[in-house]
Order: sequence, then C-alpha cells, then structure tokens
Amino acid sequence: MTDTAPSIPPLLPAGTPGIPVTLVAKAGWPATEAGLEASQRTYAAATGFTAKAGQLALLPAADGSLARVLFGLGATDEAGHDRLSAGKLPGLLPPGAYALAQVAGDAAAKAALAWLLGAYRFSRYRSAGPEQPRLVAPDGVDAGEVGRIAAAVALGRDLVNTPANDLGPAEIEAAARALAGRHGATVSVIAGAELERDFPLVHAVGAASTRQPRLIDLNWGPEDAPRVTLVGKGVAFDTGGLDIKPSAGMLLMKKDMGGAAAALAAADMAMGAGLRLRLRLLIPAVENAISGEAFRPGDVIRSRAGLTVEIGNTDAEGRLILADALALADAEAPDLLIDFATLTGAARTALGPDLPAYFTEDDALAAAFEAAGRAAIDPVWRLPLHAPYASLLASKVADLNNVSGGPFAGAITAALFLRRFAPNTKRHVHVDLYGWNPSTKPGRPEGGEVQSARLVYALLKERYPA
Repeated sequence: MTDTAPSIPPLLPAGTPGIPVTLVAKAGWPATEAGLEASQRTYAAATGFTAKAGQLALLPAADGSLARVLFGLGATDEAGHDRLSAGKLPGLLPPGAYALAQVAGDAAAKAALAWLLGAYRFSRYRSAGPEQPRLVAPDGVDAGEVGRIAAAVALGRDLVNTPANDLGPAEIEAAARALAGRHGATVSVIAGAELERDFPLVHAVGAASTRQPRLIDLNWGPEDAPRVTLVGKGVAFDTGGLDIKPSAGMLLMKKDMGGAAAALAAADMAMGAGLRLRLRLLIPAVENAISGEAFRPGDVIRSRAGLTVEIGNTDAEGRLILADALALADAEAPDLLIDFATLTGAARTALGPDLPAYFTEDDALAAAFEAAGRAAIDPVWRLPLHAPYASLLASKVADLNNVSGGPFAGAITAALFLRRFAPNTKRHVHVDLYGWNPSTKPGRPEGGEVQSARLVYALLKERYPA
C-alpha cells in the first residue's frame, strides 16, 4: 500500500521563505488592491482580477519573477461559498514554496488544511507527475495537527482508490495492523471458517470468495477512559452476489469499503491526537463474490445477536456484516457508537454524492454531530429513524428480512435494520456515505473520499479532549 512519494506533500516548516499568497474576499478586494504596488495594481486590473471565487492573479516582480499571488474567494457571506476553496491552489500554482499572507488563527488552519487536501494525488499506478507547489506552515497554526488530519485523509483515500485486485480483506487487515503499529494499538482478527460460529453473517457474505472474510478488532487507549467504538463496512468488492449487479453497477464497487476507510481515517486522527478515550475499531472485511459457496436469496441465517435474518437480496450485504459487528460492539454498551457504510443508493438519490445521510435517536448527539460537521467543513444531513417503517422488514419465516422488498425509504429501512443489532447503546450514529468525489472540487479531488471522518474526529476531540 506504499507509494514512492506521499499522497499529500507535507507542509514546509514555519518560517521557510515563500511567495506570499493573499486570499481575497470580494468585499475585501478594494482594500487589498489599495495596498498593492502601483505596477501590481495595474497588472491585476489588466488581467481582470476582481476576487471572484477561484480567480487567480500571479503578480510579477520588476525582474519578471513571481512576487505575489492573489486568489479570489468570492462572496464569503453567501450560502454557497466553498470554505475549502483554498484547496484549488495546488492545482493552479507553479512549483515553489508559498506562504499564506494576511490570514491567521482558525482561518489560516482551515486554509492550510484545504491546501493539503487539494494537493492529494493517487499515483500508485502512474509515473511521477510534475513537482507540486508546497505550502509553508502558517505562523501560530498547529502544523502537526493539520498534517495529521491530512495524512489520515490520504490514508483513507488511498485505500478507496486502490482497485480490488490489490485490495481485498487481507489488505484491509494489513492497513489496520499498520495503523495499530504506528499508535501502539492492539489488533485481533477472526477469519475464514472460524467466523461461522460467532459472526455467521460476516461468514455467509464472504464465503463465496477465495479471499477469506474476517472481523478486524483494533483497541487503543486506557481501559478506564470512556468507550468509543467505530465500525466500518469493509466490502472490498461487491458483485451483488447471486443477485448480481449489472456491469455499470460494478464499475465503482472497489469503493464499497469506503466505510472502513472512513473509520480507519477517523481512528488515525483520534489516536494521533492522543484523545482521552478507549477506542475500539471494528471492521468486517469481505468480498461479496459468486461461487458454489455463495449465500442465496431466501436463505435464513442466525446472526451473532440471535436474530434470524431472511435474505431478501444478496446485494444488501453491507448491513449483514455490519449487524454482526454492531452486536459485538453493543455487548459492552460504549459511550458512543458510530458506524460508517457505503450502504444505500437511496441516500444518494435523496442527498446526492456530497452529503452523507446520518441517523440517530439522540437529538443532543445529532446537534453536536452537525455542529462538528460545520466546524470541520465535512457536512452531513440527518434523516429520520421512522419507526413505523420497521414493519417493511417483516419476514414470514424469520425475525426480519434484510430488505424491505419495495422502492420506498431504502436508507431509512437499512438504518432501522442496523438499529436492531445495537439495542443497548443509546448514543449510536449510523452514517450512510458515498465515499467518492464524482468530480474535482477544491480540496476534494475526483476519486475516493473519507466523508464524515474529519467530522467524527472534531466531535471526539470536543467530547474527549487529550
């Protein structure tokens, strides 16, 4: 999983000489313009710079070298303002060292993080590209914190972007073990036939693949600290099983382990910051393949929790493996339980690819979750756990079916299914994410994305400070 170069070039040390970059809001442009040298004002006017969002002006010195950069932020008071807009700069600027000017505090930290997130490149399978511009760590900003967040995001993005021929359940385990090694955590794994007794749903989903399914269990932190458990859906590739997907539906199924990647990234941030918590990370890692060992529509499987599940559709496999993992997590009733999953197309239909859906019964937790999302520029949107829809999961032969069998409320019924397997945990959040940027936006290059990982870290940092 290692590249010849880091996926995100780190910040240069504070104080390193760099070409100044001024981030200019539209309302602040007159004052910034007035402070320019006369020749630079003339050049900016000649190139039509007015601080529109994403607009760039490279101001020359008298000798023709690059003296200063102006980057437009547009109308920062408008609802549609992109707070990660500085993440566009690494793709616009020539190689060299750059330093943010006239920005400080939280704004500087956000801009530095946006730059790093926008500098991400997945180059494992390509020759080295051109040298990238580098950003000097802004004075007064915790460069270590910004760098850790960016590196954790890069870890998760790399995992999602890696094709399934090079990333199966064993490689997800290897990533978890590498993470544990960096932070002094412990990892235990149950794999293959050994899953059948205690994690029968994980075993059933992964049984058809030649690559053994497994339940990865990472633990970190003092035993007497508040318990926080993260659960990530780790389907390395999803054919749909015997209810096979059409070819178009399989094109992005390497990203079906995006929940595991987001959980790993959030865990990396939390451990790196030394938060005061007892962290547990559970990843059921499987490949949903087709063979004579495949589970079938109509099968009834007894889950770890004891509930029997009728298989209405083998392509609704993610909730099955999560059910066993949630039952394990619920047994110790953690203070906070968060699961991440690329679970339903219904959530994407409702909210689009950029806005993960989340579900919780705890209104106070929901408010804190959304506040953390705003602070981290990692937005989510709450959907209801509408209890009457649970009847849509009824089965005539088992305790419940894994699908509703109808076209309505697919994200909600999936969340209600999962909630059945964590009844003892009161503070539980289920995140239904897409895990992919369909096109490049500032700070969000096209490809794999660990949506909600930065949000969860912000929430944990607020609740369980180091």
